[in-house]
Amino acid sequence: MADSVAGMPRLKKRFGQHHLTDGRVCRPLVEFLRPAGLRVVEIGPGGGVLSRELLAAGAAAVVGWEIDPEWAESAAAAVADERFSLVVGDALEIDWQAVAAAGGAAGDESRVLAAGNLPYNVATPIIERLLPCHAAVPRAAFLVQKEVGDRLVAGPGDADYGYLSVLVAAYAEARLLGRVGRGAFRPPPKVDGAFVGLTLRAPPLAAAAMPAFLATVSAAFALRRKTLRNALAAAWGRAEADRVVEASGLDPRVRAERLGLAELLSLHAVRGG
Repeated sequence: MADSVAGMPRLKKRFGQHHLTDGRVCRPLVEFLRPAGLRVVEIGPGGGVLSRELLAAGAAAVVGWEIDPEWAESAAAAVADERFSLVVGDALEIDWQAVAAAGGAAGDESRVLAAGNLPYNVATPIIERLLPCHAAVPRAAFLVQKEVGDRLVAGPGDADYGYLSVLVAAYAEARLLGRVGRGAFRPPPKVDGAFVGLTLRAPPLAAAAMPAFLATVSAAFALRRKTLRNALAAAWGRAEADRVVEASGLDPRVRAERLGLAELLSLHAVRGG
């Protein structure tokens, strides 16, 4: 990627940098977050476009988490607000509980909001790491690749419904807040984006039990073109798959893409989860 604007750092392909150019595009995200009086952790502030919008909406503090030292310096200069601070680091390494606990006197010192224009290549793992942290982060809103956004909010029977959709449903209520055309970015990416809002909540099972449940979900969706029974047989063996599906009362011809969170939880419970 070439320099986007004279005097600004070079946009680096390895970091997936596609920066928004107009803060007005961010209004659906800001309106969902309702940041007034609260602290916000912003992933990838880049040129500070979203940072300024969050502060203008009354955020008590915005902590930008930027992996690129050059853009961190640029964001600090572009925002120039005492409520704005920066951490140079990888968002995949954020300890959300520790960040929330370090709030001091700004806003609710035990909780933070999360926001950001997420690099498309790491958006899903960033969100996956955040989801279990409802005690620290009540709400989050991100700009992601449109296809990822569709998967995050999909429900049973939707074409984009899959493992990620169930994972999100277990930890949050997800809402599609709006689409963002590729022309809103510098440089324009090859695909459009979408704003997604997440209201985090406690999962339906104890934290220690969630990995086993998610393993069941993964097995159910591993072979999307197969029936649930055949998909589970590939992971558990035919006898166990037949036993669980029959005991659950599900149609043996059903596919995982038709099952909601409650049905998948019941399936897992039948197996002894």
